[in-house]
Amino acid sequence: MPRPPSPGRLWLTFRFLHTVFVLVRRRERFLFLAPLPPRRLKDAVLTLGVCFVKLAQVLATRADFFPEDYLAELRGVHDEVDPMPRADFQAAFRLAFGDAPPFTTFDDTPLASASIGQVHAATLPDGSLVAVKLRRLGVEKQVRTDIAAIRAMLGAFTPFFASATKNSVEAVLTEFSAMIVREADLSVELANLRKFTDAYGQGPVRLPRPYPELSSVHALVMSYETGWRIDDLASLREAGIPFSTVLDALIDFYIEQMLVRGYFHADPHPGNILVRPGGELTLLDFGMVKRLPADTRVAMIEVAKSAHDRDYETFIAACKRLGIVAAGADPSEMMEFAERMFDIFGDASLSAASMQALAFSVLDSMKDLPFKVPQDIVYVMRASALIEGLGVTAIDNFNGVKDILPRLRHNLTRALGAEAGLFPTLRGELQNLPLTLRRAKTVLTDLSESNLRVKVSPETLEFVTDRLRLGLRPLAVGGTLMAAGFLAALTLGDNGVWPAWGLFGLGALQVWTGLK
Repeated sequence: MPRPPSPGRLWLTFRFLHTVFVLVRRRERFLFLAPLPPRRLKDAVLTLGVCFVKLAQVLATRADFFPEDYLAELRGVHDEVDPMPRADFQAAFRLAFGDAPPFTTFDDTPLASASIGQVHAATLPDGSLVAVKLRRLGVEKQVRTDIAAIRAMLGAFTPFFASATKNSVEAVLTEFSAMIVREADLSVELANLRKFTDAYGQGPVRLPRPYPELSSVHALVMSYETGWRIDDLASLREAGIPFSTVLDALIDFYIEQMLVRGYFHADPHPGNILVRPGGELTLLDFGMVKRLPADTRVAMIEVAKSAHDRDYETFIAACKRLGIVAAGADPSEMMEFAERMFDIFGDASLSAASMQALAFSVLDSMKDLPFKVPQDIVYVMRASALIEGLGVTAIDNFNGVKDILPRLRHNLTRALGAEAGLFPTLRGELQNLPLTLRRAKTVLTDLSESNLRVKVSPETLEFVTDRLRLGLRPLAVGGTLMAAGFLAALTLGDNGVWPAWGLFGLGALQVWTGLK
């Protein structure tokens, strides 16, 4: 059972969530408090550490939540903190490896220090150089305590959110809570690395080799990988490695992960991607790995393709299937939004910066539309933001949409699962024909027997539920007020006549409004 946080930490947690709430609602203040200014919000994140550093990195992709000045500060939150105190390090090391550690040498000075753990260089008895990720002492308890506080405080804020925004915020925090708890368990990262190696180990991107027999919940031992950070442009130029080649390799690898295989590295930042002397990429840190369902991948492809083809109907339908647009969105407003975005993406004269500024202005002018961003898409946005940031920094007039889309179109066939060609695809469809005919027979039988069931999409069900809630709310309030009026008349006697009639009248008015 985690210990309750200190009053000071609880207050800082409240101020962090309060600021998120006020900014998302685009209000000046709530509960008589104004939001923390951008710099103070970043300072609060760094003070709270662990969960909040990771959460800030996720929120930094949410241009639908925050103004640009806040986004700039959140993007500056790096998962780099001071190393553990000496006593904590020794206790964590003993917890991971006991009194007989399996290393001939172990460098006590960490190579890198993050919120979950810190990485040390070590040597095995056979001479192999390894990297040891050592979990911070007490980090799992701290994570669970922070998540409990976030969830409790979120319950006080969510009733004030609009439905689409509320679901989007809840999706972020719910998915993040589950992800950060898994990330604090280094045996989960070991399993992720092994699955990633099975999926992509034969490809062009190098992955560390794990040592399962030396790893545990408390530590992960893997091969020591060398290279330059992908954003170390000076070293890459000095080594004669064209950055455009490196970026193309990164784009191709993320297309393979997110759209073809559906299993992808969800914590991309420059410190996790190394470039080897030959220009090959090495990927590190597998604490956050996500799997995208096939229908999500297909919807993402349809969004990208329809945006390129300026196909309004397909674009909006794909956005709804992806969960970006609520089912109750007004079609004419969505068509206007799509047209304005297509005009921006289709303007070849725009730089990346001017395109982003125009896109944000369109989003701001249409902020009342029922947009949502499912959490799966947030992780996709993180990878996209990394690629966009690297491209804009290193390549003149780089444009994420125009420069990446041709590579995506090149992989569409494989992403849609038809890489084997036309005839194998037809053969597969013919093999499934008996099952298809059986399903058709079942539908016709149910229809003839008046037993047909209709499957409603989650988005449509959510829309219907929201409309029912809006319609029933005044009836519920009215019934409560009328009941309170009766209760006042019964308990207060002659002194309660006017209050009773007042409550009853207000309740009757509410009921009449609801029925109307």
